[in-house]
Amino acid sequence: MSRPPLPPFNAETAAQKVRLAEDAWNGQDPETVAQAYTTDSQWRNRLEFIHGREDIVAFLTRKWEREQEYRLIKELWAFQENRIAVRFAYEWQDQAGQWFRSHGNENWEFDENGLMRYRAASINDQPISATDRLFRWPEGRRPDSHPGLSTLGL
Repeated sequence: MSRPPLPPFNAETAAQKVRLAEDAWNGQDPETVAQAYTTDSQWRNRLEFIHGREDIVAFLTRKWEREQEYRLIKELWAFQENRIAVRFAYEWQDQAGQWFRSHGNENWEFDENGLMRYRAASINDQPISATDRLFRWPEGRRPDSHPGLSTLGL
């Protein structure tokens, strides 16, 4: 299975890879998202260590049950050969109605087919009020006209 763009990445293809990941995560379909990872992909996400697509699907299912009204923006930070560094922020609401903006960084490594085989994420959650929200597009893909993290000052 091939998942273009393929490494080695250049500025254009690395940015494409980041946007494709953002779009998939904003779609909130764990099965679809998991297809972008190798069958034996390894993740570190906060305190969790996740191994393989089955664990990815289970993790994302739990995540999006907990994190309602999820909206994510990813931005390319750096790239080299088959690796990409990303910074991101997402907004979400918990079951009690509290809003959060979660900020973080991810390091990605891809196989020769463009599937992610390693992902390490560091994330911090910031409680915000509903009036402080910046990500207000309809659920799904972020519109091209919506500003990115740098433009928003994040």
